[in-house]
Amino acid sequence: MSTSRRIDQICLGAAIGVILIMFLFLHADKLGVQAVSAVPGYESKLFQTSMVHEIEIIMDNWEDFLAHCTDEEYRACTVIIDGDTYNNVAIRAKGNTSLSQVAAYGNDRYSFKIEFDHYENAKSYHGLDKLCLNNIIQDNTYMKDYLTYQLMHSFGVDAPLCSYVYITVNGEDWGLYVAVEGVEEAFLKRNYGNDYGNLYKPDSMGIGAGFGNGEKPGLDKPQMEGRFEGQQSPDDFAKMDLGESRAENKYPIRESIPYNSKFAGFEKEMDKIGIMANSSDVSLIYTDDEYESYPNIFDNAKTKITDEDKKRLILSLKELNHNENIENIVDIEEVIRYFVIHNFVLNFDSYTGTMVHNYYLYEKDGRLSMIPWDYNLAFGGFMDETDATTLINYPIDTPVSGGTIDTRPMLAWIFNNEEYIRYYHRYFEEFLTNYFDDGELVALIESTEAMISPYVEKDPTKFCSYEDFKKGISTLQEFCILRAESISGQLEGLIPADHAGQEQDDSTLIDGADIVISEMGSMGEGMKMPGLERRNEFEPGK
Repeated sequence: MSTSRRIDQICLGAAIGVILIMFLFLHADKLGVQAVSAVPGYESKLFQTSMVHEIEIIMDNWEDFLAHCTDEEYRACTVIIDGDTYNNVAIRAKGNTSLSQVAAYGNDRYSFKIEFDHYENAKSYHGLDKLCLNNIIQDNTYMKDYLTYQLMHSFGVDAPLCSYVYITVNGEDWGLYVAVEGVEEAFLKRNYGNDYGNLYKPDSMGIGAGFGNGEKPGLDKPQMEGRFEGQQSPDDFAKMDLGESRAENKYPIRESIPYNSKFAGFEKEMDKIGIMANSSDVSLIYTDDEYESYPNIFDNAKTKITDEDKKRLILSLKELNHNENIENIVDIEEVIRYFVIHNFVLNFDSYTGTMVHNYYLYEKDGRLSMIPWDYNLAFGGFMDETDATTLINYPIDTPVSGGTIDTRPMLAWIFNNEEYIRYYHRYFEEFLTNYFDDGELVALIESTEAMISPYVEKDPTKFCSYEDFKKGISTLQEFCILRAESISGQLEGLIPADHAGQEQDDSTLIDGADIVISEMGSMGEGMKMPGLERRNEFEPGK
């Protein structure tokens, strides 16, 4: 009898335990319990930022691989990361115009993408499926990407993890790169759990559109090619003749008038070669309810999407453009924090620039947010602007270059509401307090410089000299200090916070005459596109 009672008690206890486990499993997120999968091992390994990591690539026929890098085709290799060996992984070159720009520098220092699961499903580096190795092109400081991602991440933005890696190939030194977490499945699980939403990389560039960070599984590259007739590859792009394209009217200039007219000439040149054509969906502008009106978004989806997903996103874009229901269709805090950092570092090779790309759009249940990507041309490097005073004082309330704010709906909603403007300014104040009152940003720059300097000095493939690197760091540090001083003045009302105000009265602007922007690296270095050989031809006022 007592044995029977004990069995009943054991069964009752087991049943209660099962019920408790099921309750915890179903309500873990509400109870603050984080799934193990959301804390991947790679975060504390390769992306530990207090050291320069080591990656060795072992590959037969490396020279042949380099000779065909512009094909962006995967080859098998072995990768050794800090002593951990991974056989039979895939590697290819990555980038848009940077693929052809590398050749212009006269070396083979391409950016690479490594897919651990390309040949063997479920293979990963401690949970990481895709790894990007950025070659730090046009960045003499070696830290524009790194610094921006660190700022984004620490300021509460869902940004990719990154760290420095020194690469060797078949036992020989190759160079110092920035390792960046691929914004794909592992990234989504780390930030949003297993029940993540949809990810898009809107892009209308004819050169490698949608392939800067890897293709969507099952989507063939030829589907993306030919979006702009006669512009199907970097090689085709390099052969284009601007005069002929304009005469045939293949690439009509956009009707929008740049708010900052100083950059109008450059915008028109980009239009001539097709980079800006038909890109309203990349700007997240609502056109109509037809799926076909948003090819640059849906063709560049990084997750599998259905018609229902498309319908939901279009509805969100419609409300966004009509400035309706913002609190439900925008992750307000996340997006404002994103634009605070983004507008501080002045990356015009982006959503706020002429070419309108280099960002990810995340959507879950109709709610939108931005994920940062590709900042090697930040701090004014994209425009190759020689007037540092203009960049240092670039107005935070009209931060778009090559268009009006209302042509960037994901930004416009902030300035259509006084309360959101106050949030935006408050977060800017928070940023300045956190990173400049106690010199935290300067300390980060200095500690990073100390860590990577020996590796830069011995880097055999670097795009700049070691002396240029040191000069670039010094310029970057001074630029950030003056930029912070100007923004502080803009927040206090001492300096105009919009273009119109600065054009009317420039007497209060912070003087940047001693700053040489190109010392930090710029797009003009190695940029040899037809018609753009001499960037000075398209400088403001020329």
